[in-house]
Amino acid sequence: MRRLARGHWQLGLLTLLIVLFWPTWVVAPLKVLIVFLHEISHAIATLLTGGSVLGLTIDPMQGGMVISRGGNRFLILTAGYMGSLLIGALLMIAAVRTHWDRIVLGGLGLVLLAVTGLYVRDFFAIGFGMVTGLLMLGVARFLPRDVNDLTLRVIGLTSMIYVPLDIYSDTIARSHLLSDARMLADEFGGTATLWGWAWLIISLAVIVLTLRRGLGRDSNIRLRGR
Repeated sequence: MRRLARGHWQLGLLTLLIVLFWPTWVVAPLKVLIVFLHEISHAIATLLTGGSVLGLTIDPMQGGMVISRGGNRFLILTAGYMGSLLIGALLMIAAVRTHWDRIVLGGLGLVLLAVTGLYVRDFFAIGFGMVTGLLMLGVARFLPRDVNDLTLRVIGLTSMIYVPLDIYSDTIARSHLLSDARMLADEFGGTATLWGWAWLIISLAVIVLTLRRGLGRDSNIRLRGR
């Protein structure tokens, strides 16, 4: 236990800070970003299964929607929560286990800018996508790799905290909402609560696997400069 604490104390502290500031404006932009990744995951699943994306939107209250045509509905509806969580887990692993911090963060910024330019039409979502994408590119280009590493960790941890909480809130605690799980139940059977529990179990398994297998013995950032 002592070795675990020594090897991962920075991630533990970062997680504590995110949890402490969770209800405040400090974490709110990160929550909106995770919602954006959720909607991008829907869009990617739509395109990969032969459909077309007609529009994408997010709002300051952490809501979002993708308007699409065609594609595999089961995969599209499943991709939202699972996709954003997978993106978060991969960002975390990339930060901890690779030296690709700048490339990964810059690539994510380009994706946000591309999605915003191609599919977003409302004012808030355009502003959020453009500003966030440009900030990521700026950090990747001008700031030290340690800052890029920390940025990826913050996004990854926020995703791993936000997704299971959102699944529980929207599909289990408030199963009457028109959520991805509700639409999946209406179109493929079962109940919103059933699909919510399935997604929750899978999301927790992904988080445990990421923490146990993806972080290694020591995840602490060693100051490396540029």
